[in-house]
Amino acid sequence: MIKRKYIEIIFLIILGAVSSLSLPPYNYLIINFFTFSAFFIFLFKKSKITQSKKYFFFYGWLFGFGYFLSSLYWISISLTFDQNFKFLIPISIILMPSFLGIFYGLVTFCFIISKSKKIVSSFLVFSLFFGVFEFIRGSILTGFPWNLIAYSFVNHLEILSITSLIGTYGFNLFCISLFASPAIFILRETRKDIGVCVIFLILPLLFYLYGSSYKETFNSSDVTNYDYNVRVIGSNISLDRFYLNIDPVLVINELIEISEPEKDDKTIFIWPEGILPDVSQEELIEFKWLFEDTFSKNHLLLIGINSQKANKEKINYFNSLSIYSHDLEILDFYNKINLVPFGEFLPFENILKKFGLSTITNNYQSFSKGQDRKIIEIKRDDFSLKILPLICYEIIYSGKIFQNQSFDLMVNISEDGWFGRSIGPKQHFAHSIFRSVESGKYLLRSANNGTSAIVNPLGIVEQKVEYGDSGYIDFKKAKKIQPTLFSKYGNKIFITLILLYIFMIFSFNRLKNE
Repeated sequence: MIKRKYIEIIFLIILGAVSSLSLPPYNYLIINFFTFSAFFIFLFKKSKITQSKKYFFFYGWLFGFGYFLSSLYWISISLTFDQNFKFLIPISIILMPSFLGIFYGLVTFCFIISKSKKIVSSFLVFSLFFGVFEFIRGSILTGFPWNLIAYSFVNHLEILSITSLIGTYGFNLFCISLFASPAIFILRETRKDIGVCVIFLILPLLFYLYGSSYKETFNSSDVTNYDYNVRVIGSNISLDRFYLNIDPVLVINELIEISEPEKDDKTIFIWPEGILPDVSQEELIEFKWLFEDTFSKNHLLLIGINSQKANKEKINYFNSLSIYSHDLEILDFYNKINLVPFGEFLPFENILKKFGLSTITNNYQSFSKGQDRKIIEIKRDDFSLKILPLICYEIIYSGKIFQNQSFDLMVNISEDGWFGRSIGPKQHFAHSIFRSVESGKYLLRSANNGTSAIVNPLGIVEQKVEYGDSGYIDFKKAKKIQPTLFSKYGNKIFITLILLYIFMIFSFNRLKNE
């Protein structure tokens, strides 16, 4: 009996770890049909022989632990840059997947409490709780919606187009049902059960047909040519600039060289997040002399740079996206509202700083949270461009990045160097593709030590600067597309799908009873 328990523990951890291979950058999507079906079959059969419900929480936790251990190990790399944090590396490798595994434990615990004796109803209950707790995971505390199983579809853009209607959480709910549906065929009790399995296996084809039609509509839509060229910079500047006191003049010169400005060309330059060491928003003008020979009145600069504001006896620091004129006059700015725990703010800072801990991305106090995410309008003569600013991590929040959809495109700036040459930066970029499809907007992404790209509303990467390279890409024209259903209603659509699943569960239970 003890030997069998150990085998089950290893089996569930491996099952979760193997599932993570379906995510970027591996994208072995087919794996999920085996792992999720095996997981559901294990739970369903255990429910018939195990009386103690507490074991089911443990089963789900083990699956989640394996899944997040193998897919989020790269978070610990950010702790290697500061000696004060290195002792936390083994703790973070275990602690993060242990915490996130709790949500999967709650899935299986609620499943055993609510499951039916009938296979189809149990299957729907499993999918329902899995989808709900994934939504909770992305919302509770600061939210950590990283690596939903839906992201395994990032290379299947026609199918992915359905997120323009139902959003990522709605699509994730469907994915759970899809991947677990072969279990219905294996555990079937009647021929009608097979029909449910077939329906879920046919739905991707219907999604594909919708996506193909959506693509044709987009490709035939009108094109808008911009008076200003938007030049997105991708750079590969080492994080050593923060720790070796590298002169910011060297970094600015490198960015200007990558940008290749032409004085007669109307251009808006987008530089990555936090790219300049120890230079604040107000201090950038001190380096005006570096821009005088290359920038003209035809140029604007968007850059990720820290800002500060005096508040009574305290100075608040912000991670900001700032817009400058050619002579470095501040035209507008946005202060980040979704901050990364330990990266940008230190939870329980008054206590933890006594132990020598600080935030990873700066050597002073925690960043303060901005008030709201406003749409920034760039106006020059007759030219107007409305952008939605998103700094780094903010791109991963489905349904929470805007309420007002009256903007032209999204601008995401990021510093991905904190996670080295791991799978983390590639996962980060994959998340941004989903946001573009959901919103029906172009996404311009400028990253240091990551992927910089122009992503259209279909999720197609039209241009990019490869991960690890330096260069630029230009955005001069865009196709118009109608606002998506999801951009209008957001995660209210997910709530509607939850109600649909509840209705189906009660309907199947009633049919079985009759």
